Amino acid sequence: MQIKSLKNEEYTPSEDTFFIVENIENEKGDFALDVGSGSGYLTKLLSENFSFVVGTDINYEVLTNQTYKTQNIVCCNGSDALAIKFDFIVCNLPYLATDEILDIATDGGQEGFEIPKKIFDSVYCNLKKNGKFVFVTSSLSNYEKLISYARKLGWTTKILSKKKLFFEELILVEAVNS
Repeated sequence: MQIKSLKNEEYTPSEDTFFIVENIENEKGDFALDVGSGSGYLTKLLSENFSFVVGTDINYEVLTNQTYKTQNIVCCNGSDALAIKFDFIVCNLPYLATDEILDIATDGGQEGFEIPKKIFDSVYCNLKKNGKFVFVTSSLSNYEKLISYARKLGWTTKILSKKKLFFEELILVEAVNS
């Protein structure tokens, strides 16, 4: 797997990050997790409304070069290194349907499902009963398969919002551990 190098570069939030923000900025609680924290923007936002927030990313260089510096950052795959139960988990998934994973920040593998499934499996143990997992996906991926997989895990799902872009539609999904 090839990982883009970000030495001395800033990792900036993109349109899908701001789409997530529009829909989660009023979430509040005790424990929150931002999987794939990238720039740190969502992690920082969550820290305003939650008592304890953790941001994870698989890329150490991304974490050390966060544009929005935050505390409690962990370099790991999904949430594999954590043993905490969270009230709220958010993830700007790598959802693009790709034949191979060249950029772990955006490439989701076959049907845009392969990498998101691994993230779902990872956070499954970290979501409290009645906790929310909010993730963004795209019309360019097999988002129906992803939602179906969330239901197989026992989560109740609903589409929170959609946003039409030039070449795709972003889809924000909420999965509740019911």
